[in-house]
Amino acid sequence: MTRIVFDTVTYRPGVADLFAGLSFEVSGPGLVALVGPNGAGKSSLLRLAAGLAAPAAGHVLLDGRDLAALNEAERARAIAYLPPDGRAAWPITARRLVALGRIPHLKPLRRLTADDEAAIEHALQRTATAHLAERGFDTLSSGEQARVLLARTLAVGASVILLDEPTAALDVRHQLGVLEILAAEARRGALVIVSLHALDLAARHADRVIVLDQGQPVADGPPAQALTTTVLADVFGVEAPDGLTSGGLRLSR
Repeated sequence: MTRIVFDTVTYRPGVADLFAGLSFEVSGPGLVALVGPNGAGKSSLLRLAAGLAAPAAGHVLLDGRDLAALNEAERARAIAYLPPDGRAAWPITARRLVALGRIPHLKPLRRLTADDEAAIEHALQRTATAHLAERGFDTLSSGEQARVLLARTLAVGASVILLDEPTAALDVRHQLGVLEILAAEARRGALVIVSLHALDLAARHADRVIVLDQGQPVADGPPAQALTTTVLADVFGVEAPDGLTSGGLRLSR
């Protein structure tokens, strides 16, 4: 079982603390959704979990080891991170971009191995982007780019997969497809943590939902327990009289 532990973490991205003595753990396999209003701390929490940001106090542990003690190669093999809005006008093919996910496994000056090529092909197939493999990444639509970037993330083969709003550029069909892919990765044994604004997607697909508000978890558990009518009203200012999966959200009064 993979575990990420936030041990009395304080994070200070600016003049004020975002997290003050934050303590909780996330373990897998499983699909964990981070939800909350803009500015609640979802992206910052993912960056801390990826080792891309350092806490001002406390520790972030991966399977009992402080992330700060891991070298970059170890961390890159263990944790795959997809940042928000990763689109770019890179003049390389989609396949070559997905191949970048295998860099943590390559020895200096060595070419891709058969295992690397298989991981790349598998990632393209899982994200339904194999037909785009030889297309220039900069010629793809924003939705196609988003799925190719997801393929690069999956190609790492990491035990922890962190994704920051991976469905933002996608239509409804591909949003559902991405969540199904992530759920499948969790079933294969990965700990998948994804930040989402779409509460209905979190309710339908997540094993666990963590609701953040002003840098603190205010609800945590299975979707039905975390996304209650009280939480929706207090944190998001919305009501779901017909249930989240029906899409019947409206402003609370």
